[in-house]
Amino acid sequence: MKGNTEVIKLLNELLAGELMARDQYFIHARMYENWGLKKLNERIWHEMQDETEHADWLIKRILFLEGTPGMTPAKSMKIGKTVPEMLKSDLAVEISVVKELRAAMARCEAHKDYVTRDMLLKMLDDTEEDHTHWLEQQLKLIELVGLENYLQSQMGDAA
Repeated sequence: MKGNTEVIKLLNELLAGELMARDQYFIHARMYENWGLKKLNERIWHEMQDETEHADWLIKRILFLEGTPGMTPAKSMKIGKTVPEMLKSDLAVEISVVKELRAAMARCEAHKDYVTRDMLLKMLDDTEEDHTHWLEQQLKLIELVGLENYLQSQMGDAA
């Protein structure tokens, strides 16, 4: 099915963001693992898998619309050096994705591509309700209990 070129372009832009987020989460998860922060590693690894799944959805939709997926992350990663920096940079990615998804959904509606809009709505739900909310919670926990207590709670059974 030949898709609208603007929609395909938007999907490729979203794909670049998902690939960058996936790679950033991948690195952060491995850093957490290396530091013995088992719970953070497991959660961020899960987020990396979610970003990979979102990228997969986008690739499949681009191909269905007879477009060519761009597989190069166009945005640069912001790898933190501390846990708060890492959580903040991941949150910044998710906030940016929310904005981009909403704009893309509006353009899909303008082009009457409701199937793509609904796929993006599921991604928005994952991004807002799961990823963004969890990251905000972690930063609030650091503020409430202090970094040292927070880090200790993230060691899990590894300590």
